[in-house]
Amino acid sequence: MNIVLGITGIISSYKAADITSRLAKAGHDVHIILTEGGSKFITPLALQTLSKNKVHTEFFEEGIPKEVKHITLAENADILVIAPASANIIGKIAGGIADDLLSATVVAAATTTPVYLAPAMNTNMYENPIVQGNIAKLKDLGYKFIEPKESLLACGVTGKGALADVDDIVEIIEGAL
Repeated sequence: MNIVLGITGIISSYKAADITSRLAKAGHDVHIILTEGGSKFITPLALQTLSKNKVHTEFFEEGIPKEVKHITLAENADILVIAPASANIIGKIAGGIADDLLSATVVAAATTTPVYLAPAMNTNMYENPIVQGNIAKLKDLGYKFIEPKESLLACGVTGKGALADVDDIVEIIEGAL
């Protein structure tokens, strides 16, 4: 199956390497969209090596002239997963903002392709009424969420907001396919 995996800029972005590796080893074709923030935590080369596909990082990159990258990625995806999904990307999607490759691909895919988001952020951010409102709005629109877990977070606080376990994320993705 064709999986588009979006990776945003959160400390748990490094876990996307394990997600990529497991999905690729299971025979899935994994196409990665790595945000600018995500590339601060994990490199495109590492993800390319694991996925065996080019990692997309730029909205306006030169490529195949007859292809509009975000449309092609959206149309070819059997599922689109963002893991980890930051408060920023959740807010963009809820607001219909498509100002980078990942958000534009989600907007292009959402009417025809299942979209799963695995939030990861500080507890206060996750519990913020605006973030919760964005999550509720997206759930009402048919987006699926892989709930974060309660854990010791990178900021030193224990609370809900840690990325779900990689095993759970992979199991949910494969179950959805």
